[in-house]
Amino acid sequence: MGKKILSLALAAGLTALSSGAFAEGIAGAPAPFDKGGVKIAVISFLGSGDWLQAFEAGVKRQAEALGVEANLSQARNDINAQRELIQQAINLGVKGIVINNGQPEALKDVAQAALDAGIPVVAYDVNLDNEKIPQIEQSDADMARLVLEQAVKEQGETFDGGAVYVAGFAPLDRRYAVWKDFGKKYPGIKEVATWGVVNDSVPASVADQTKAVLAANPTLSVVFTPWDEFARGVKLAIDEAGVADKVKIYGVDISTSDIQAMLEPNSPWVATAATNPAVVGEVSVRALAQLIAGQDPGRSVLIQPTLVTKKDLVDNNIKTIEELQDKFPAFKDSDAAKADWIPTAK
Repeated sequence: MGKKILSLALAAGLTALSSGAFAEGIAGAPAPFDKGGVKIAVISFLGSGDWLQAFEAGVKRQAEALGVEANLSQARNDINAQRELIQQAINLGVKGIVINNGQPEALKDVAQAALDAGIPVVAYDVNLDNEKIPQIEQSDADMARLVLEQAVKEQGETFDGGAVYVAGFAPLDRRYAVWKDFGKKYPGIKEVATWGVVNDSVPASVADQTKAVLAANPTLSVVFTPWDEFARGVKLAIDEAGVADKVKIYGVDISTSDIQAMLEPNSPWVATAATNPAVVGEVSVRALAQLIAGQDPGRSVLIQPTLVTKKDLVDNNIKTIEELQDKFPAFKDSDAAKADWIPTAK
């Protein structure tokens, strides 16, 4: 009974199409985009947060430019729900599927089922280990490296550090690996604690964990947060403990609310490295569109990151993602997965 109700609810979510009419098609575009009427599904493991909102906004912009009906759904951190959503998309006969995050081992078979049904798939930040599924990647190693080099630049080569990390998520695994490499490169960097959780209330849960970590490790001075939801939780705990002058956050990802958090007086969050989540959404749709058209976007579609420091934000009077895009042109767009026939997202 419960499973049947879940299945019906997921199907309803996937069939809730945007109200706009199908486009007539794009003159000169390859089939099926020359005729229009293309439906795709974009299925996210996460269920909330500024990053996801911006990602989905980018998906919608690029889909509208292509005349595509994009069905967006979220599994809200429930891997079984994400599997069910993918299966429902297959059953509904969409032309392509974007899988956004998730746990690889739990998704490989259902992603293969989509391919077996003739439905192209692209994956963002989840490595499905399938040569037919392009990986949309935001160069996780480069992001971690950029922000950790900034930490060494500002805090020196010797400090007690901690990392918020949960294993089993491809982007977090890749970013944490760079953190571990930095410990080998700089023997003076000591990891005194690692903690973290992925659930439906990440900042609050991580804040509670961080309070205990701070109490147990008074020498802790640097926290590496490879996801902005982690950074928010750590900041809450540092602010409450009144140690913002002693403990600094070096993060990954950015949003308007992240910018506001970094700009707060005496904020401990001093640097982050990120790609524009809206651009990630646009690139994901472009890569899928190429697959649907029988073209090859490449096995790895890489989006380069940008380092953003608190000083950058202050010096350039940047308060929003839009202002960041205007003043950091590299953050506004990406050449990844572009094709002459794909209209620019607006």
